[in-house]
Amino acid sequence: MTQLNAAPPIILQSSDTPDACVIWLHGLGADANDFVPAVKELHLPASMAIRFIFPNAPVRPISINQGYAMPGWYDISEADIAGDETGAAEDSKGIEMSSQAMQGLIDRQREQGIDASRIIIAGFSQGGAIALHVGLHYPHKLAGVMALSTYLPWCARKQPKHAAGLPVLMAHGTEDEVVKTEYGRRSAEALKQLGCALEWHEYPMAHSVCMDEIADISRWLQRILG
Repeated sequence: MTQLNAAPPIILQSSDTPDACVIWLHGLGADANDFVPAVKELHLPASMAIRFIFPNAPVRPISINQGYAMPGWYDISEADIAGDETGAAEDSKGIEMSSQAMQGLIDRQREQGIDASRIIIAGFSQGGAIALHVGLHYPHKLAGVMALSTYLPWCARKQPKHAAGLPVLMAHGTEDEVVKTEYGRRSAEALKQLGCALEWHEYPMAHSVCMDEIADISRWLQRILG
């Protein structure tokens, strides 16, 4: 099992005996605290016994930022993050390593009694790319993937194990200049072609999260885990 040299995750749970889990990955340069406030804003029913886990990415040099070290799930060398359809510029090794680490985190949840069918892997931007890779390649089918303001890495499209019928929620801002909206749309189409049960939302925002999006996330979580 791959281990990442990163700070421990933040864990929140609505019950002492959770029967579901949401693992939520932050974006480049952020940390585990980034989406902790969103849990309260989801206004989920008290009856939903969910463990939320917010992992920390390791600090690593990021090429596009002149090698400056920051929390990141993988390296980025070009601003055109998903434009090269050969995938040659993609840090596939870094993506695979972070994906393996998240699979290990899922394994530990299963060891604690939460079935894979009750585990959602989620992420924003870079974290969303890892979430999609994990959802498609984890040995057991997960409850779903929540991919926010992100794209499907080219290496994640190769020989997916559990694409057919996998619930995927994708949400993107129409004014996103970091991960262009068109990359999200193309990724959504690619996921449909792979057989995923995709739900797509767009919002008039930049590379961010808005309250309408939080409401849609809440509805989706209640449908998948309720």
